[in-house]
Amino acid sequence: MGRSSHRLGALLIFFAGIMAAGICHAADPADQTAAAINRGEYLATAADCGACHTAPGGKPFAGGLPIDTPLGTIYSTNITPSADFGIGRYTEKEFSRVLRRGIRGDGANLYPAMPYTSYAKFTEDDAHALYLYFTQTVKPVEQRPPPTQLPFPMNIRASMIAWNLLFLDSAAFVPDPHQSPEWNRGAYLVQGAAHCSTCHTPRGFLMQEEASRALSGAQVGPWYAPNITSDPMSGIGRWTKEELAAYLRTGHLSGKAQAAGSMGEAVEDSFQHLAAADLDAIATYIKSVAAVHGPAGDTSRFTSGKMFSELGALRGRDRIRSDTDADPSGAALFQGNCGSCHSAEGQGSKDGYYPSLFANSATGARNATNLVAAILYGVDRTTSGRQAFMPGFGGHATDANPLSDRDIVLVGNYVLAHYGSADTTITEQQVAEERRGGPSSPLLALARGGIAAAAVVVFLGIAFLIFPRRKSPA
Repeated sequence: MGRSSHRLGALLIFFAGIMAAGICHAADPADQTAAAINRGEYLATAADCGACHTAPGGKPFAGGLPIDTPLGTIYSTNITPSADFGIGRYTEKEFSRVLRRGIRGDGANLYPAMPYTSYAKFTEDDAHALYLYFTQTVKPVEQRPPPTQLPFPMNIRASMIAWNLLFLDSAAFVPDPHQSPEWNRGAYLVQGAAHCSTCHTPRGFLMQEEASRALSGAQVGPWYAPNITSDPMSGIGRWTKEELAAYLRTGHLSGKAQAAGSMGEAVEDSFQHLAAADLDAIATYIKSVAAVHGPAGDTSRFTSGKMFSELGALRGRDRIRSDTDADPSGAALFQGNCGSCHSAEGQGSKDGYYPSLFANSATGARNATNLVAAILYGVDRTTSGRQAFMPGFGGHATDANPLSDRDIVLVGNYVLAHYGSADTTITEQQVAEERRGGPSSPLLALARGGIAAAAVVVFLGIAFLIFPRRKSPA
């Protein structure tokens, strides 16, 4: 073949490449939009949007879920693309503002029960992907959820302007060049979409997260989100990266912990659906979080307790009786309500479906909140098509046998004494508080007192100006 033929072939290949590039380029916008929508759906799952914005038995993202907070009940909003009841009229700028700044389309402020303080870490590209997903893929639901009506003065949403000025870090996530790509990915997810600090970081007087004690444990309604820092005793410093990733994926780690409450929801609705690489990245970052040593001293919540049983004594001369008015003992309540699943000696089932009550974070913690909450509300999560279920004993519709506050104190303290933190004691007041949904905040009463005091000062000031002082006689 001659040189001219080679040149002609080269030209044909060149022009064919240009044409192919043109065709690909013409298809790029649609492909890019589809990819962005897919990323938005994944981010919505990582952010667990459905957990709060979908009420039990309701339609996806239609809102209406009551969220108990220390200051009152907040109802989640409709975030479907409904023009009248959702975000259908939101521009992308307005969507980014409500997502990352907590400011609604009408200019009103959200309460930080919506974790916009974490979502502020979203990059503009990811906020764009979320906007495309919610406006182009999610089905609109024409339904108005119940309005949030917090007690005065918390119902004044404008007060959140000052709160945001004090506590909102509005800067998007910036990768740390000194860390690995995996660490940075984990930091982005933990600090942003997964909003781990919202539950696991203690809050100050004004309900702000205390950054100096990040991820060291905090009360979340009737449950307690434990210390997940790298401290080997108070936190999860002795967990391997692989164990943490497995726990996030399944909600279960034999001999250590089981996810329940809001963490069970997070595992079921969010973490189990994330890519393995992202779970590894999250584990990598959390393992690097600075250790915060709690009040548990040198005792790990994962190693307390041992096998124990009083079943023989209960079946002997002093056997359980039902013909007396005396309160049942903790041992009798345990065997009647717990032993059939957790075994007479508290070791659980052989396959691990019913966990051991010793070497268990719920019973081994100095804070017995999660033990009380588990007894009251039970456990219900499904991962990989397998349900982990324990009925509650708080008197709800699905409960097997309602127990009184006194009964829960007796059985709870029995479990702690023999299978967990023996020097921890549950009180009836604590059970009653957990049954009501957890502790309330003194902030409401103090705010009202402050307003009343300010009103008195203003009144006295006006009186001083209107009624001048009498001149003293010469």
